[in-house]
Amino acid sequence: MSDKGYSYPEVLVSTGWVAEHLDQTDKIRLVESNEDVLLYSTGHIRNAVHIDWVADLNDAIRRDYLDEAAFAALMARHGIDNDTMVVFYGDKNNWWATYAFWVFKLFGHADARVMDGGRKKWLDEGREMTREVPSFPAGTYHPRQRADYKIRAFRDQVLAHIQANQPLVDVRSPQEYRGELLHMPGSPQEGALRGGHIKGAVSVPWSRAVAEDGTFLPADALRAIYEEEQGLSPDQSVVAYCRIGERSSHTWFVLTYLLGYPSVRNYDGSWTEWGNLVGVPIENPSRQR
Repeated sequence: MSDKGYSYPEVLVSTGWVAEHLDQTDKIRLVESNEDVLLYSTGHIRNAVHIDWVADLNDAIRRDYLDEAAFAALMARHGIDNDTMVVFYGDKNNWWATYAFWVFKLFGHADARVMDGGRKKWLDEGREMTREVPSFPAGTYHPRQRADYKIRAFRDQVLAHIQANQPLVDVRSPQEYRGELLHMPGSPQEGALRGGHIKGAVSVPWSRAVAEDGTFLPADALRAIYEEEQGLSPDQSVVAYCRIGERSSHTWFVLTYLLGYPSVRNYDGSWTEWGNLVGVPIENPSRQR
């Protein structure tokens, strides 16, 4: 990777690096995770396994993530051990890849990385794709206790965050932030009874951190957005949120690994929870007179 001034540059690998390491399946596992869960079957990078953000990462009954035992079983099924390097990539400029990355970090997986540019850059470069689904020997995985309170925020923590005048970043579209929409533009407007944003949150759509080729912007450009424009700084505790916590995992990744912020949490309850709560502080510019 070229030097873009990131705090933890090793967390990103290039498409060229992935192409050179495709057959090192004893040490590296390539994971594709997409918004479109059917996309993998149309073609994927050779030796990449598919992790479905709905079926694989979420509990089937409660709105929560899988537990430690289920995570260990998922890892074993894909031939992932505790010391396996896991490299994530996906569609939508790695939006869902960073979501899977974040869930892996909830369970303390040590060596997790992201292929900069994601599926888009791989395809734009005309690199090899296949429909063959790989099979690997079962892994042996010993999960750590899920780190819910280190990189994840719950509604009570968000309320305390507001009361402490700590910064929140709303990474949704401007229309959602202003309360004009309840979901992304072009999607069904459902999931919340109220529109707007959490009181005091600033608006920085997640996609602003990405260049046209799908790669992350250099650190100086990211600092211009988050620090010069919005006034954030690494000494603050920051909470990011969106609608269900996926887009905000992308911003969590940017602030944590590319800019080196030591205290960033993803509020995965996000607007589908906050917009349905009774009595919580909401700002809605579209309804202000």
